[in-house]
Amino acid sequence: MKKHLFAIALACACSLPLGAAAGFVEGANAYNAKNYALALKEVLPLATAGHADAQHLLGVMHYVGRGVARDFKLALQWHRKAAQQGKADAQYVVGAMYYTGNAVPKDQMQALQWFRKAAEKGHADAQHTLGLMYCYRMPGVRHDVVIAYMLYNLSAANGNKHALAQRSAITRRMTQEQIDEAQSLSRTWKPGTPLPTKSLTGGDSA
Repeated sequence: MKKHLFAIALACACSLPLGAAAGFVEGANAYNAKNYALALKEVLPLATAGHADAQHLLGVMHYVGRGVARDFKLALQWHRKAAQQGKADAQYVVGAMYYTGNAVPKDQMQALQWFRKAAEKGHADAQHTLGLMYCYRMPGVRHDVVIAYMLYNLSAANGNKHALAQRSAITRRMTQEQIDEAQSLSRTWKPGTPLPTKSLTGGDSA
């Protein structure tokens, strides 16, 4: 599979009481303003208390070394805590760290599981990455051009800038029947529901 660079995105879905949520917004704003000391002051207590967005942001800070020492193992720990609470951005990062072997032994099956969790929440980069895995016959998935096309389609609709080019490239290897099935799967799938793991017309054994 071609090298895929992943972006760490921040979201502000607030699941704790207003005061805690406000503290996270202040921390996120401080981080974006490059006031990393203030960001850490606001975010660390929330992350310790179980706030998924704060855990994810603290993971980002450890990953890039802003406001704290760069530490991939701590980054993974905080991202995993947020991922286990269902935060799609964190699930994607955990998947990427398993895929690249960053702070953990490389494990494509673990990567696949976390990418799928994020993709099923509508995470564009996870959908794109999962599409690449189906396209390039990675461990744990069937080679399936229809599922790959579907995932590129969803990813493009959710804003991934690379998915359109990937979809265009794979289209040249597909029959009209396969394209029609992929389009139908794209139209009928809803975020929060399982993604199909195989198609009727586009797959073969992994």
